[in-house]
Amino acid sequence: MRDARIPSGCACCGISRRQFLAKGCAACAGATGVLSVGARSWAADADGKVRIRVIYALHAPKQPGPDWPNVGFDFQPAMDRINATLKEGCPNFEFLSSMANGPEATAKILEEDKTAGVDGYLVYQMNCWNHVSQPVVASGKPTLFADFQYGGSGGFLVYTAGFLRNKAPNFAFVASTRMEDLVAAVRCFEKVKSGGSEAFVSAVTQLRKKRTPAPGELACKADKCATLTSKECLERMKDSRILAVAGVGPEIIAAIKQGMGIDVVNVPFDALDAAWKAADKDQSKAVADQWQKGAARIADVSRETLETSAAMYLGMKSLLAERGANAITVNCLGGFYGNHIHAYPCLGFHQLQNDGLIGACECDILSTSTMVAMNALTQGRPGYISDPVIDTATRQIIYAHCVASNRVFGPKGEANPYQILTHSEDRQGASVRSVLPLGYMTTSLKCDAAKKQIIFHRGKAVANIDDDRACRTKLAAEPVGDIEKLFTEWDQWGWHRVTVYGDLKEPVFSLADAMGWKVIEEA
Repeated sequence: MRDARIPSGCACCGISRRQFLAKGCAACAGATGVLSVGARSWAADADGKVRIRVIYALHAPKQPGPDWPNVGFDFQPAMDRINATLKEGCPNFEFLSSMANGPEATAKILEEDKTAGVDGYLVYQMNCWNHVSQPVVASGKPTLFADFQYGGSGGFLVYTAGFLRNKAPNFAFVASTRMEDLVAAVRCFEKVKSGGSEAFVSAVTQLRKKRTPAPGELACKADKCATLTSKECLERMKDSRILAVAGVGPEIIAAIKQGMGIDVVNVPFDALDAAWKAADKDQSKAVADQWQKGAARIADVSRETLETSAAMYLGMKSLLAERGANAITVNCLGGFYGNHIHAYPCLGFHQLQNDGLIGACECDILSTSTMVAMNALTQGRPGYISDPVIDTATRQIIYAHCVASNRVFGPKGEANPYQILTHSEDRQGASVRSVLPLGYMTTSLKCDAAKKQIIFHRGKAVANIDDDRACRTKLAAEPVGDIEKLFTEWDQWGWHRVTVYGDLKEPVFSLADAMGWKVIEEA
């Protein structure tokens, strides 16, 4: 990955997947970057009241392009609900409401507020990567940072970790789906009058910890995961090859080869597109039939899209066979939006995982190499890349993505139900919602060969979240360990994690020892 702080996984190109989407959406919002910047007060005269500016960080009130939560999403009802809840729950406050899509719009708000008597800021991250919190925190004013889950969660996690690492003295955060937790955190601004930012930050931190549920029952269903020894795993990794469409940098290729023994070969878009075009039509129809018969539900996906997705699967599989590889990762959004490929690979990745091969999203080579290592270690269990969301209201981390296997215990293991839906962010193509098994221990991690480190945590699978916002598959897990610590590493490791079924702590640590690597337990 060119920059460990890149929030999502496209290591092969100049901008990440989420940066690509954000830049496109920001362009739609207009060249000035200002979204209704003028102050709007919905409180009465506020003599003696705490005055708080609420800044919603988003592309536009109605989302103009593909990104979390999804294209066309109307934020106005959500913002109105938040505004009304704050007004009702904080009667001793006056609230001023603004929207900003980046630093320029934020700077204008901060300049206006120099004479407005604002006591503090609530920055609500509605879309992922809008840089609004950074200039607000830099202003020195007490700042509460809130996550609009399944909308702004990537930026929220990455930016929060950065503020915590830099020990920003005026920064506090709330990551809860309960509106009462937001209201309680906002009330902590009252501490500023007597104790300044330090008292405010301390009060929010204590409140968040108090309101996060205690750990639940973490005993899990029996899961006999037969792992290889570290030596055997390393030998199998040396026999592996990843195809990276449309390419990653030579430095990370060399690091993965040296540190993990895995070959990485760059493949251009046109090779994948040619393989897709050459896919046998009858075979494509047969694969589409298989998916159609196997899916518990299909919504807004045409038969034609199923067949073009099946052709993409067959094309990827033929490339793997032709080039002696067992893994492929594709810069899917860059390829699709750039008209380099003509079908999403999501269903193809799903099927490759079920076949015992590896299909990985977004040309995220770090996550792909992790999937290769874990597939070898567990003798065939698939991992899936996700964009995690943390909810302190439920003490859960939710692993969200539009791809996942439905045979989490390996190709010969028991299958779980799955649905075929559109790709969530743009409502196009076909992707998978896998309704994953519950009650089992899972391991989430990512390997970085350049750092010679593995980021690692475990969680008990407790729920499948059915929410139309953001990516389709959403497995919720209760983390093993300290959920507060789980907020601290995203700025160094990016947003993605790879989740594998099984309690893999001992074999992962043994594998790291054999490679001379360090494991960072993020919970």
